[in-house]
Amino acid sequence: MRLVMLVLILIFYVARGKESERVIHTKGNPDSVVWVVQLSDIHFSVHHPDRAHDFHKYVGPTLKTINPSLVLITGDLTDGKSKDLLTMKQNEDEWVEYRNVMDSVIKRSGLDKSLFFDLRGNHDNFGVPVVGGSLDFFSKYSTNGQLGRSGTVNSITVETKERKHLFVGFDSTMSTGLRGPTNVFGHPTDQLLKDLDLELSRWDSQSAKPVTKISFGHFPLSFSASSGSGGTLEDVFLKHSISAYLCGHLHTKFGKNLKRFHQLSNRSLSLHKLFQFNMHQSSFQNNVNCSAEILPVQEFWEWEMGDWRKNRQLRILAIDSGHVSYVDVDFQSGTKKTIILPTFPLDSRFMSTSLSHHNYECQSVPPSYETIRALVFSVSPVVSVVARIYDTKYGNFDLVVETPMIKHANETSRGELYVAPWNYKAFEDASPDRYWLQIEANDIMGRSTLTELRPFSINGHRFKVSWSWKEFLVMGCQWSALYYPLFWSALGCMFFFLFLPKALLVFSNKIFTYKNFIANKSFANCVLWVLQELCRVRTLWFSWIGYLFYLILSPWFIGHVFTEGENKGYMTYIGWAVQTSHAKGKHEYVGSPDIMVVVLPHLLFVVLPAFFATVALTAERGIYREHMLAFSGKKKDDIDLNSRRSLSNGNQSNIQSDYPFGKRRIRKLLYVVCLAVCWKHFMNCRTLTKAYEMNPVLHFLGYGFSIPLLLAYAVSETRSAQ
Repeated sequence: MRLVMLVLILIFYVARGKESERVIHTKGNPDSVVWVVQLSDIHFSVHHPDRAHDFHKYVGPTLKTINPSLVLITGDLTDGKSKDLLTMKQNEDEWVEYRNVMDSVIKRSGLDKSLFFDLRGNHDNFGVPVVGGSLDFFSKYSTNGQLGRSGTVNSITVETKERKHLFVGFDSTMSTGLRGPTNVFGHPTDQLLKDLDLELSRWDSQSAKPVTKISFGHFPLSFSASSGSGGTLEDVFLKHSISAYLCGHLHTKFGKNLKRFHQLSNRSLSLHKLFQFNMHQSSFQNNVNCSAEILPVQEFWEWEMGDWRKNRQLRILAIDSGHVSYVDVDFQSGTKKTIILPTFPLDSRFMSTSLSHHNYECQSVPPSYETIRALVFSVSPVVSVVARIYDTKYGNFDLVVETPMIKHANETSRGELYVAPWNYKAFEDASPDRYWLQIEANDIMGRSTLTELRPFSINGHRFKVSWSWKEFLVMGCQWSALYYPLFWSALGCMFFFLFLPKALLVFSNKIFTYKNFIANKSFANCVLWVLQELCRVRTLWFSWIGYLFYLILSPWFIGHVFTEGENKGYMTYIGWAVQTSHAKGKHEYVGSPDIMVVVLPHLLFVVLPAFFATVALTAERGIYREHMLAFSGKKKDDIDLNSRRSLSNGNQSNIQSDYPFGKRRIRKLLYVVCLAVCWKHFMNCRTLTKAYEMNPVLHFLGYGFSIPLLLAYAVSETRSAQ
């Protein structure tokens, strides 16, 4: 019995020790503020040594100046691409460079190594057949790997005298890492969602202090698939009403407003699962219910940040009395001598929440509203900081407040927080963009630094910012849910166009010709006549039917999906069939919906254009045939062999000169369309050949040659009028 008690006590103290390792107690003022640094998409590459050089040059000294509580690196630590960008697999030299540079940066920053958390991105997973295997260089060279953080979910709590700040990071890369380009989505498993839920619940029943929850990962939620049971990361985040989800992956080539406000929707409409058309899903309700029984709104912000790869960006995120704000710093032009992060009032475009609006309307305004606050990080002593507020009621930026800010510090200060008292009630307004804040800092060297103008709303209203079409495509579309609807819609469209006119011919004997269309011009007659022209070329019609069934039933091509080894996989529209370590030698489908980056471009930009080009060629032949018959004054059935010879010899040029399309110029234009489709297909095949080290003859099966052959046959069969 004593032995059992000793074992239980030992387990208790070991668990307590591990728990304490995951809590950081801040030392020094300001007590109300915690700040961390985020970096993402570093992409160290043997072909681009400047990325590592600049990282080593700028990041270490900047971290020393900022002195963050944590440093979060949200994936794509290495590039894993060949010089031509077509072959994507692991390169150990890049990982050695990453480890060496990070060790140097950590040393120069003066921070403890345990404060650094780096995550695996899809580039760090290219061609890695199993986590922990010989090709899993992340586990060997990353900071997390060296510190033994082997789980898919890791958390750390930063605690001040006033509040707990829970940071939970997770790795949602696919367990069987395929080579690119079919490795672009996050794949959270049911177990990962369960572990994430557990970590986010860590302080729910244990802490008397308020808790701010932040999660960080690599993939935006628009590029994260659902789990096997249909669960999503969004569901977990909404359940816990986290303050923000920090991610990377998209860089800045799609736009700078890659931010999204998520809110629990009461609508049963499934469209919300596919699209969110605006950055802000819904607006505030005018009537706020202040009853204590009303549960808080389930919501959170998703903030994708720019990349280090090209844009040399670093983000500083601060939590000031529960208010979360950030500033992005660009090192493309060199070192930043002074960085200013306003922490209150919040930017009404990207940081306002329904909770702040609710609290203000219900007269539960915390003391934090009574001052303007900003963190100032500078390599030289700061001599003055000034806050300015502008009023845009009359269309101009009219200065209404200019007040000096005082440094809030003592002997054990962790950073420089500047504050200025103000009458916040004077800035109550229904408009979220009437008042704008700007802060200026001057250092001892005479350098002046200004923040960008930020709109703010004391009432907690949100200033709605619209996405560009590119930003909507990458942030507002849930691509994992859209893949199969788009795939079957494209195929269904072509099957419909193939079978409908054939069914009319077979079952109702309805024949649609160019003459019928001329006699009764309507859109329906035009479509049915054009499609029936394809049906009349029987071999071509059956070839298209066969090709579409091939796309559904057969492998598209065979290739190497891992960094090393002779094992190959074959790809179908439902994924790559590969032998995985946990499938016990059997083939398992992986990589869905990632394969959509191959499947959808092939369907939408190759197959559909080729299909419609084929239809257009047969329709043009039908028009030309009718013109020839009208010119000769004979019906089709009366054209015999002699008249055909006559047409093909002496009369052909006369017929073509009178042809309304002028020597079949439309046909020549269709030749150009066919050549463009073939060129696009050739470039796709070239990319895949390089990516998966395929033999273009042996491994492409029907994928590589079917479309060119179908187009060539269509051109040949529609050359003459017969």
